[in-house]
Amino acid sequence: MPLLQQYGDLDLLVSGTEAEVSLAQPLKYRFHGFSFVFGTNGGVDNWATFKLMNLPQLWKDIHSLPLKQYDLIINDFEPVSAWACRSLKIPSVSLSHQCSFKSPKTPRPAKWSWAEWLFKYYSPTTNQVGFHFERYDDFIHTPVIRSEIRSLQTSNAGHYSVYLPAFDDKLLAGILNKAKKVQWHIFSKRQKTAYVQHNVQVFPVNNEAFNASLASCEGLLTGGGFEGPAEALFLQKKVMMIPMKGQYEQQCNALAASKLGVPVVYDIDDQFVFHLNNWISSDKKVVVDFPDETAAVVDDLVKRYARG
Repeated sequence: MPLLQQYGDLDLLVSGTEAEVSLAQPLKYRFHGFSFVFGTNGGVDNWATFKLMNLPQLWKDIHSLPLKQYDLIINDFEPVSAWACRSLKIPSVSLSHQCSFKSPKTPRPAKWSWAEWLFKYYSPTTNQVGFHFERYDDFIHTPVIRSEIRSLQTSNAGHYSVYLPAFDDKLLAGILNKAKKVQWHIFSKRQKTAYVQHNVQVFPVNNEAFNASLASCEGLLTGGGFEGPAEALFLQKKVMMIPMKGQYEQQCNALAASKLGVPVVYDIDDQFVFHLNNWISSDKKVVVDFPDETAAVVDDLVKRYARG
């Protein structure tokens, strides 16, 4: 956002209900949108997602946005502005990880999934600037690592950070207590107060606290997201991924990460503690090259796609 502000006035739009952290910058638009709700057993809660859905409001929001006044509309897999642009026949640019799946070269499981339709229709745009773990195609760049992460002073205090929002923290704490006796920092979107269970500490999700834990950890145990694993790999931390069940994008991300050498476990079952102990015992770290190209990417995007 600071980079984009160098080119002109910037208005921010956010939709959805599942964010755990808020932006420091003021918002011009805030919409209910369309969000998938995480469950507590490793997958999406379909019933909660359905109950949260408000399609009449989504339709109203899409057709109420005054977008013709803007010279450039940049979209990070956000459906309200994407469909508003499409209905008004206004160009828009995806600047996101998800749009990297526009390329058939981006890793995917062998079995086709209906979720490919989500990549295509959830947030349709006319142009794409994508990000992934590797440069699979000419419009795909390596991950954007936040400046606050790039500037972190790293250390190794021996603990392991955990962010698995699709699992109940009490379930996780009970399982992690069965593994080798290391310290665990679980960051939970459901807890409002911190608590300790043997060698497991559970904290409410907080950006600064999580960054501090990540900077000083031995490794990160996380889901099949993109930004979190990318930041941990950049900081030269060990990473293990547990992609969400039924969440195709996370399955794709985990496959791509596994090709880099990141261990992936697909379920917390009877063998999980065995895999976890092997990871704890391993000294293997994945070496990545994620150069700071954000300013160049933004400059090229503005020059290429801004109107006027």
